[in-house]
Amino acid sequence: MSEIQRRVAIIGTGIAGLTQAIALKTKLNFHNFTIYEKGSEVGGVWRANTYPGCSSDVEIHWYSLSTDLYPYWNKSHGLQPEIQAYWIKLSKKYNLYSHIAFNTKVLSAEWEDAKQQYAIVAEDVFSGKRTTSVAHAVISALGILEAPKMPYEIPGVRKFQGVSFHSARWPSSIDLQNKCVAVIGNASSGAQFVPAISEDPSVEVVNFIRTPTWFNTRPRIPYSDTAKWIFASIPLVMRLTLIPFTHPWVMRISRNNAMTKYILDNTPDRYHSHMIPDHRTRLIKEFSPGCKRTVADSGFLKSLYRSNVKLNFDGIAEIVENGIVTKTGEMLPFDVIIYATGFIGRYPMHARGLNGAIVQGYYDAHGGPTAYIGTAIPDTPNFYLINGEDICCGNASKYTLIFLSFYYLSTQACRKVAYILQLIEPVLTGSASSFTIKATPTDTYNDKLQEQLSRSVHVHCFSWARTNGTGKTFNPFPWPTTVLWWLLCRPNWDHYTAVGAEKWAWARRRKLLE
Repeated sequence: MSEIQRRVAIIGTGIAGLTQAIALKTKLNFHNFTIYEKGSEVGGVWRANTYPGCSSDVEIHWYSLSTDLYPYWNKSHGLQPEIQAYWIKLSKKYNLYSHIAFNTKVLSAEWEDAKQQYAIVAEDVFSGKRTTSVAHAVISALGILEAPKMPYEIPGVRKFQGVSFHSARWPSSIDLQNKCVAVIGNASSGAQFVPAISEDPSVEVVNFIRTPTWFNTRPRIPYSDTAKWIFASIPLVMRLTLIPFTHPWVMRISRNNAMTKYILDNTPDRYHSHMIPDHRTRLIKEFSPGCKRTVADSGFLKSLYRSNVKLNFDGIAEIVENGIVTKTGEMLPFDVIIYATGFIGRYPMHARGLNGAIVQGYYDAHGGPTAYIGTAIPDTPNFYLINGEDICCGNASKYTLIFLSFYYLSTQACRKVAYILQLIEPVLTGSASSFTIKATPTDTYNDKLQEQLSRSVHVHCFSWARTNGTGKTFNPFPWPTTVLWWLLCRPNWDHYTAVGAEKWAWARRRKLLE
C-alpha cells in the first residue's frame, strides 16, 4: 500500500514524541502522521513545568538529540526555558509544526480489527469540539510525569480557602510576596523551587516533609566560551559520556560517607537528626541511595539557613480553611499551599485493543503498569509506548559498570524510537497490517523483571515508582543499560502475532536464507 493509505498518530510533543516524529521523517521518509498535543507549544514536561528554578537534574548534554548535538548550553544543568527552546528549534528545523494538532487532547483510541486501524477521538481543550480520525499505528509519547498527583488522601485538601496548586501547574500570575507559603513534598520539584521562592525574604516558607531523601550536589557549572568551542569542534567529546552504575556495597559506602557528609555539612544543626533517611533504623537497605530518586541539590540545603525557611517533620493531620493542622495538634496558618507531590502512575487516556482489552485494565489486572520491554501490550495491535514502564535506567542497576553512551536524550528513549520504527515499517510500507505482542513472552519478561526488582532497594521505601495498594515497583529497569540496549536492538518477531504479513514474512525468510 502507498504511504497516503497508512497513517500514524503520535500522542504528545514532549521529547519522546518529537524524537519519534523526526525519526519517521529522516529514517523512513514517512510524512503522513499527526502529533496530538493538549498544550499550545511543544516541549512536554519542559513546557508544562514553569515553576521557579525548574531545571534538569542530569547533565544538560543528555537533552541533545544524537543527530543534533548542541554544544552551546550555558551551564552543566540547564534551566527549563533553555531546554524547551532547543526542542522548539528542532521542531522548526524538521518542519514538525505542520503535523501538530495543538490544544487537542486525545480522548480515546479504539482498534477496529476488521479495518486494521484505530478510530481516534480528540477534543479541542478550549471549545470542547470533538473530531474523529483514523490511524494504522498509534505511538503513545505521553510522559510518565504527565498527570500531577494531588494528595486527596490528606483530609480537607478541598477545604483550603487560600490559593493552592500543584507545582506542575504553576500559575503565571501568582505573587508570593509577603505570603506565608506551605510546600508539601521535597523531592525534585520542591527542592528546586523552595530556594527560588525563598530568595525574597518577605516570603515565609514551611516545607512539610513526610520522609527525608538523599541529596547529591548539582553545581550548575557555567560553560565558558572555550568549553563550548571544545564541545563544538573536537569530535566525540560530547558523545563519550560516562555513566556510573552502582553495586549495593557502593551504595552503602556512598550513603555512610559521601552523601551523609554532604547533607550534614550543608544543613543547620537543628535538622541533622531528621535529614538522613535511615537515621532511625540504620538498616543496610532501608532508604539507601537509589531506593527513591536521589535529589540533585541546586541550593535547597543552603536555603535552610534562611530565616524565612522552615522544615516541618510532624506530619499533616488535616488541611483546614486557613492552614494546616499537624499530627502534633499544632495549627499553622497559610496564604498559599503548593503541592510538590509527584504524579499519577495511571495511563491517562482510553485505549482499547482486541476483544475489548483496555490498557489501564491490563495494568489493573497485573497490579500496576506492565508492558513488554516497556513498549508493547498484549491484545493491543500497532500500539506502542515510548515512555512505558520499567525502562528508566540509572541507580536501579545492581552492577558496577561504566557505559560509553553514544546516545543522548536518555538512551532508553532513543533505543525505543528505533525499536518502534522496526515494528511499524512493515505496516507503513503495506507489507503487513498489524503486529501484536503475545501474552506469554510479556508475562515471562515481567516475571523476570519483578523477580529482579524484588531483590533491589526499591522495595524498601515508599515511592511514586510503586503502585499504591499492590506495592508493585513499575518504573526502574534493574539491569545494566547494555541489557536494555540489547533488548531494544531488534524485535524478536516470534514474540509477535502478525496479521496480513505474508509478503513480509516471505521476504524475511528469504533474507535469512541468503
